[in-house]
Amino acid sequence: MTDTGMEALTEPYYEALRRGELAAQHCKACDRPILYPRHVCPFCYESDLGWVQLSGKGVLHSFAVQRVGPPSGFEDDLPYAVGVVKLDEGVQLLGRLWPDDDGEWNGYTCDGRVEFHGATGDEIERRPVAWFRRTG
Repeated sequence: MTDTGMEALTEPYYEALRRGELAAQHCKACDRPILYPRHVCPFCYESDLGWVQLSGKGVLHSFAVQRVGPPSGFEDDLPYAVGVVKLDEGVQLLGRLWPDDDGEWNGYTCDGRVEFHGATGDEIERRPVAWFRRTG
């Protein structure tokens, strides 16, 4: 597959992030959300796929705070946190976690509720990823 094919497949996801929204593919045949984008539904193998906006609300299954030894290109981001979020719609994804008001992530807990809270346009252009903030 060429890069152009992958860009066409993922562009609606990234465009939604730029608008401050979280979107997923949706299979019109079996009525299930799909994340990350694919050419065919992983459940029923149909190719009639569209896009839907997600609530962005879900549960944090696991997370890690990176303080030292970041991967190349992330040195200026330290410290930062990433987490695996399962959204209420049933899809799961990896996202960045906003720090609490004190700049730490001590308020986050596994199985705690989180919701999508998009980053600024500059940050999304620099690192196009979904951002989440804890709730309650």
